This record gives sequence, C-alpha cells and structure tokens, in this order.
Amino acid sequence: MNNKHEITLRKTVVADLEHLFIFQLDEEGGYLAAFMPKNHTDKQAYLQKYTKFLSEPTINMCTILVDNIIAGSVSKFEMDGDAEITYWIDKKFWGKGVGTQALRDFLTLEGARPIFGRVAFDNIGSQRVLEKCGFTKIGTDRGFANARQTEIEEFIYKLI
Repeated sequence: MNNKHEITLRKTVVADLEHLFIFQLDEEGGYLAAFMPKNHTDKQAYLQKYTKFLSEPTINMCTILVDNIIAGSVSKFEMDGDAEITYWIDKKFWGKGVGTQALRDFLTLEGARPIFGRVAFDNIGSQRVLEKCGFTKIGTDRGFANARQTEIEEFIYKLI
C-alpha cells in the first residue's frame, strides 16, 4: 500500500466480529485458508466461539484497520503448548502489504517466542507474509482441510 493509507491494530471487540465473520465467508479466501470450521457459515457458532476467545488469556486477538476500516484480524493462540499465529485479510486488501505490515506490528506487541505459523502448501501470499516477517519454514504436516474437503499438506513456519 502506498503511504497514504494508515494500517493500525487494536484489540478486537465484540462489535468487530460481525465484520470478521463476513470476511471468512469468501470462498477464495476460505480455500486458501483451507483449515476452517466444518460449518464456517454458521454465524451464531462463530460469534459464540470468538466472543469467548476475547476473554481467553492465552489468546491475543487484534483487528486490522486500514484508514479506520476493518480490513482483517491477526491473533496469537496456543495449540499443544505452542504459540501459533493466525491472520485473515479481507480480499479487497490482498497484495497491498496489509497482511505483512499488520503481522510485523502485531509481533512487536506479542512477545511469545518461539511462535509458529501454518499455511496451506499453495497459499503463496500467506507464505510470503510469514517470510517477510522473519518466519522460517521448518517442516510440513498433513491435515484435513474442511474448506477443501480433503487432506492437504501444510507448511510449518517458526519465528524465534
């Protein structure tokens, strides 16, 4: 993005969840994310789950704003005792550096290290975001991707 756009992060609030739910309904975005809930169109389940996450101390959820417009989210959560990163950028902001800048900023706020990121093998944009933010690919895994209804390979990244 050019310098005319301001990318900021703020703690996610309940009112943000309606916007974030809509983003994850995008079929192309869901395909690239791959690992989603079985029924990602269930708004009530989404709102209930993420409202609970807002008060979970091991989860750090931030909303990404571009010129004060909600453009996505970035979060740290724990899985099997490891800190993991996840993010979702609204499709209209893809390829504009929003994800990279938001993740860089988030990593200055979130001190958990090491921190891991996982990405579908063919999600090149997300792989680039992780690499630009200092993550190194350390391995692969296989898992069932609900958005694709098949098992796929995912790449595992780590930031120390």
